[in-house]
Amino acid sequence: MNTLSPGFGRAVLAFSVVLAAVATTGSAATAASPPSSAGGLGANVTVFDPSMPVSEIQSVLDQAHAAQVDNEMGVQRHAYLFKPGIYGTAQAPLQFKVGYYTEIAGLGAAPTDVVINGKVEVYNRCLEGGGTSNCLALVNFWRTLSNLSINVNAAGQDGCRASANFWAVSQAVSMRRLNVSGANLSLMDYCTAGPQYASGGFIADSRLPFTVNGSQQQWLTRNSEVAGWSNGVWNQVFSGVTGAPDDTAFPNPPYTTLSKTPVSREKPYLFTDAHGKYFVRVPQAQRDTSGVSWANGMTPGRTIALKDFYVVKPGDSVLSINIALALGKHLLLTPGVYNIARSIEVRRANTVVLGIGHATLTAVNGSIPLDIADVPGVVIAGVTIDAGTELSPVLLRVGKKHGYRPSDPSNPTTLSDVYFRVGGPHIGKADIALEVNSDNVLIDHTWVWRGDHGAEGFTDTERWNTNTGRYGAVINGDHVTATGLFVEHFQKYNTVWNGEHGTTILYQNELPYDPPTQADWMNGDVEGYAGYKVAAHVHHHTLYGAGVYVFNRNNPAIHTENGFEAPNRPGVRLIHIMTVNLSAGIIDHVIDGHGEAADLTKIGVPVYLNAYPL
Repeated sequence: MNTLSPGFGRAVLAFSVVLAAVATTGSAATAASPPSSAGGLGANVTVFDPSMPVSEIQSVLDQAHAAQVDNEMGVQRHAYLFKPGIYGTAQAPLQFKVGYYTEIAGLGAAPTDVVINGKVEVYNRCLEGGGTSNCLALVNFWRTLSNLSINVNAAGQDGCRASANFWAVSQAVSMRRLNVSGANLSLMDYCTAGPQYASGGFIADSRLPFTVNGSQQQWLTRNSEVAGWSNGVWNQVFSGVTGAPDDTAFPNPPYTTLSKTPVSREKPYLFTDAHGKYFVRVPQAQRDTSGVSWANGMTPGRTIALKDFYVVKPGDSVLSINIALALGKHLLLTPGVYNIARSIEVRRANTVVLGIGHATLTAVNGSIPLDIADVPGVVIAGVTIDAGTELSPVLLRVGKKHGYRPSDPSNPTTLSDVYFRVGGPHIGKADIALEVNSDNVLIDHTWVWRGDHGAEGFTDTERWNTNTGRYGAVINGDHVTATGLFVEHFQKYNTVWNGEHGTTILYQNELPYDPPTQADWMNGDVEGYAGYKVAAHVHHHTLYGAGVYVFNRNNPAIHTENGFEAPNRPGVRLIHIMTVNLSAGIIDHVIDGHGEAADLTKIGVPVYLNAYPL
């Protein structure tokens, strides 16, 4: 296999079971134009109505998948939205698959308002043998499924395919506000030829049937209900989940279970009223919660009419966007790739920036694409931010460093499904991807990725010297919480936590694959940089369920002294942490000289510590 994964190294393992703005976008892969009731959401948004024939909807979605299933580094972005109602019947179910940069979402006020009788799936990609072999989910990124019910109907599928609704994905894929019934949910595609590896993932605010984890290396399920959970590979975390498995036997199975989520806010969502008018529901932040937010009616929060949003479309200038923001408008970013040569400036408290269809901001001329002031209650959701060819100091900045930091613990600025790329679709350069300087910020699912592969055609050494990203996430604010923090391949510390009273619930990291020599991977006199660093001055920090992986494929002899670094003091707690060797390179210790080496004698076998300090 060639370099096709943030995790190419994962494919050599044996697992346990089983975005002035100029845009380039593609046209929507549809058989007909969207209905006029699409609410002016742009050419790349298709809205379905339950009165449409199932065969017509099926055809549109099949064409969309065919166009996007292999379009990993493409510029096309699409959202397919379902008005309230029922789609598919027992005899003619609606069964479709979801490709790259595709959002599937219901337009109901509750997930039960849109029902799909059928299946919504992601299968493995088969990368060799003309699409018949080396089948895995390790590169199934960048897709969204939310706010609907799936009554699983497998009519017409063979026995294996009929056994579950398959959602075989890895990073930058979210499942939110789902109600799934009728069959198992499988996070692994066990029906294709192997190796069937997967490395996700994230579920929130969902009611799920029995769920097969399969080969998923790590997964966070937050504020949900599950009827059961099958197994775990390395790191499975449950936070505020009714029916979650017990974790007393950690690491066998490798479960980390919190009965309640300390801070949460569900992602904003579009919905329509009985007259077909569009609104955005913005859930309120909550503390110490469990289960779904919609169990007893509409998710608590505020409703904003779409007329109070500036609906941004490809070709709109950053000047017009910033004027709208200054006038008190919120932003709805429609699907597309937006070149950003000056910052989009969010300066008002409680502003909502909602992207649909994986709207992507790309830095131009070394800009900071998205800059958020030190104000409370800003919500950024569903946005991807790419580094450009000139070095950006930061890709997304929350607050000014050393600035005045007004904040509200009950109304945190929130980032939901915000993804970052340095390299991949094109050359990328950034000093820091995500910098959080404000206090009381919630990061609810992010993938911060310096690309280990892409369309640039680089060798590893060329990539190391060209796609440059020093730090992934730098957290300087106090009382910052991260639920689902995935950070990979940066050239110094992937994550540095300088603020007090920080909390992370599930952390996944791969160290960079591509340092050419040990001299390129030195932190002063120390060999390498830890994947997660809590600064020495920090007195209070908590981390639950974390893994740091090594695969130095460019030079397998490279050492990293520690997977984690943290001060050894009572107010700092790291619970259920591990390192693992993906077949090249060595992590000498789990944390600060403690824990065995993840070396070539333990390929694919995690080295765990139940807690640190010991």
